[in-house]
Amino acid sequence: MRVLVVFAHPVETSFSAALHKTTVAALRAAGHDVDDCDLYAENFQPVMSRQERIDYHDTAINTKPVQAYVDRLKAAEGLVLVHPVWNYGYPAIMKGFFDRVFITGVNFILENGDLKPNLWNIRRMAAVTTYGGNRFRSFLMGNPPKRQFRRSWRTQIHPLARTKYLALYAMDKQTDAGRTAFLARVDRTMRAF
Repeated sequence: MRVLVVFAHPVETSFSAALHKTTVAALRAAGHDVDDCDLYAENFQPVMSRQERIDYHDTAINTKPVQAYVDRLKAAEGLVLVHPVWNYGYPAIMKGFFDRVFITGVNFILENGDLKPNLWNIRRMAAVTTYGGNRFRSFLMGNPPKRQFRRSWRTQIHPLARTKYLALYAMDKQTDAGRTAFLARVDRTMRAF
């Protein structure tokens, strides 16, 4: 299976970078063809320009500024997001990736004001993430990244797609053993992706 891994963290020595490395290695070990998209390394520009917003609903031209990323997403059968959760949301670069790449005509089609899913090529999807807050605090805050993954992104991919949300909560309080156990869980899950 061709899997697009989208990674967002600016520090190559971070735990998120270790999760990214584990994810990619496990997917490759399982025989998947991995397209590794490191948004920081690729210097992805997350800010939608004025012209992009003006052209947003014109599907004949709206993908031109990000065509290479759209092509990678359309070529994928699996999608894995690897990122930390900051301020109960995505890192700005990943949010910008969604804003600029997951647009009308790509992950959905607008017909008479109704959204129609358009990423049926994605048959498996996962998120690998860490939270500074604990599970209960994240729950109280509404856990926006998990909710968006489970409700919004899930409705735009193939209806029979399998999804998995792997989260390590209370990252700032984790022990070496806790981090190692989570890395092992990510490795097992990605090998079975």
